[in-house]
Amino acid sequence: MEENRPMDDDLQRLREERLRELEAGLLGDTGGVVEISDTSFQDAAKKHPFLVIDVWAEWCGPCRMVTPVIEDLARDFAGRVTFGKCNVDLNPGIATSFSITAIPTLLFFANGMLVDRVVGALPKEAIRSRVMRAFGTG
Repeated sequence: MEENRPMDDDLQRLREERLRELEAGLLGDTGGVVEISDTSFQDAAKKHPFLVIDVWAEWCGPCRMVTPVIEDLARDFAGRVTFGKCNVDLNPGIATSFSITAIPTLLFFANGMLVDRVVGALPKEAIRSRVMRAFGTG
């Protein structure tokens, strides 16, 4: 097993680099995933009639499992539903406003109103069905 250690370290390093690039917006269009902050939240909620915000933290393992799911769903629902990511450590106002006590948490907004929330790392199809139910879209 010891011979796999360098490969595991490289994989972890690549994951961390990708996460940093995503946070910095260096990847360009990541399938429509937008950064949401305490200061940009109100504008985003007004601008996007159907908005799903993934509230996460860099140190959270389950949050990192949800990231590619959110990116895939953003591509799948492009033009119909906007997906955003909000780093809770950098944006405590959103966590306070929506009483977020566990992450990952997905917040679903329709026309600026919170209509659903999901806590925990659910599989892609489970999140997809919640999106369709929340927004009546397929």
